[in-house]
This record gives sequence, structure tokens and C-alpha cells, in this order.
Amino acid sequence: MKLEQFKAGVWKKQYQHRSFSPVAINQVWTWEDPTINTLLEQANRALGELNAYSLIVPDIDLFIQMHVFKEAQTSSRIEGTQTGIDEALLSEDQMQPEKRDDWREVRNYIDAVNQAAPN
Repeated sequence: MKLEQFKAGVWKKQYQHRSFSPVAINQVWTWEDPTINTLLEQANRALGELNAYSLIVPDIDLFIQMHVFKEAQTSSRIEGTQTGIDEALLSEDQMQPEKRDDWREVRNYIDAVNQAAPN
């Protein structure tokens, strides 16, 4: 199938709502636009760099977990939460009582991200 002619799916009316039905993408693809080749080469190179980086990280699961903690802390700060990354790593009983509400906000974010992640 030519990439330039691809339609991702169709909208269907169902009762009082519309839903999007995607089409299958497991087919042989062709394209005429040479820019796509350049973009694919760049993406492939970036994936190679990411793979090489993952080989030098001693514990990739810990690295990802720390990234989730940092993202939760940074995102919660936007909402006014005052929990540092070091505090986010503590258990609730180690937190000062006046900081526990903020700590719970960050931990709820971490739990939500971990729950949404595929196993």
C-alpha cells in the first residue's frame, strides 16, 4: 500500500455517538516521497543510540522508576506541591505530618503511571 494514500480508519455513527475504527497496518508499505526515507533513517539511528544507552545503564528498571519519580515530582510542582525528589522516595511514615498531603499527591501520580504502564 502506498503510504501517501493511507487512511488511518473511518468514523462510524453508533447510536448517539461516533467511534473511530482503525484499519489494519500490517501490510507491505511503499512510498514515493524521499523525505520519508530520511526520517526513517533518523528514527533508526535514534533507536540505535537508545539501545546503546540502555546497554550501559546498570539497572534499566531502576532508571525508569527514577524517571517516573522525577516526572511525578516535577508535574506535581506545577500544581503547587512542595515535595522534593528525595522526599518522594521516602515512605509515608518517614514524612513530616505537615508534608504528607503533598507527598500523597506525588505518590498518587507515581501509582497512576505505574498502573497505566504495561507489564
